Amino acid sequence: MSIALAAGFTEPVFDAQRVFRALMDATARPATVQPLVTDLAPPAPLTPELASVALALADHEAPLWLDAALAAVPAVAAYLRFHTGARIVEAPDEAAFALVAEPDAMPPLGAFAVGTDEYPDRSTTVVMAVRRLAAGQGLACEGPGILGRADIAIAPLPGDFLVQRAANRALFPRGVDCVFVAPGSVAALPRTTQILPEG
Repeated sequence: MSIALAAGFTEPVFDAQRVFRALMDATARPATVQPLVTDLAPPAPLTPELASVALALADHEAPLWLDAALAAVPAVAAYLRFHTGARIVEAPDEAAFALVAEPDAMPPLGAFAVGTDEYPDRSTTVVMAVRRLAAGQGLACEGPGILGRADIAIAPLPGDFLVQRAANRALFPRGVDCVFVAPGSVAALPRTTQILPEG
């Protein structure tokens, strides 16, 4: 079998539901690390976690955008098209979901769709593969779904991520939502989450 057609979910309905639940838990409890277990083996550099999110969320009505690292490997787009039926779009602001293998080289958040005041849900959810997700340290966050304050370490991130996030939050109710996946885990920083200044 071609690697472009590597296996998707073993039990598509149940596996997609399990991933969706993990994503919902992460979104409802921003800046917390939730388990995300998958046995997918997609073509590199698409990580199993990025693939599981795409297979759970993308379809023919929810197009995908791939960062330069993912777009450079034709097998990645072929795998995603085959298992999701989603279109792969060239422009970041045309995507419902953006998959990012190299967050430190991604376009600014402002390049993605932020929705409109009437339809804030017509925005891009940016899903970034990171090497490290750790609760209890790093970025200090507050907002809906957080009791008091939550701290989370995420690496790597764009160098000016905090500035980008502040600008993104100022657009509310418009804005981009960010999801982070690492081996075996997922976390989210929705547009409503405020990252507190350092110090």
